Amino acid sequence: MFGNTAHAARAIADGLTEVGVSVDVVDVASAPEELPADLDLLVVGAPTHAFGLSRPSTRADAVRQGADPDHAAVGIREWLGAVRVPAGATTTVGVFDTHATQVRWLPQGASSTMARAARRRGLSPAGRHLGLVVNDVKGPLADGERQRATEYGRHLAEGRRTAAER
Repeated sequence: MFGNTAHAARAIADGLTEVGVSVDVVDVASAPEELPADLDLLVVGAPTHAFGLSRPSTRADAVRQGADPDHAAVGIREWLGAVRVPAGATTTVGVFDTHATQVRWLPQGASSTMARAARRRGLSPAGRHLGLVVNDVKGPLADGERQRATEYGRHLAEGRRTAAER
């Protein structure tokens, strides 16, 4: 909505590419509903709205706060509800969320909701979730959060390598 999750996604992609993983960063509005059969790692991120994934009403509220209206049409909640994983695919999913500094600790963030939705769609969790702090609602990412995101990308790449060795 404000670009912070996209910045975090690019930092995670940097961590993955640093260790040789080929990466495409895609906005949810352009994400395919049918995942490629050979996709071995999917990383999904979203902003935390009202302690979970955004809904049309929370995205509309973000637009009232100055967010880009072009990002209000579809969210990760809807995409995960529609995504299809090919039979026999062994796609692992890593999840991350962004949330404002006013709420340093969340009882539940968007990443927990995404992980449950991904499991229901047949995706295997890649382990720990990542919650990244944004300064205020509009951002930017708080000090050190871009580095944490890059490290998460490296962590996911290592887990991918370990799974391939099994």
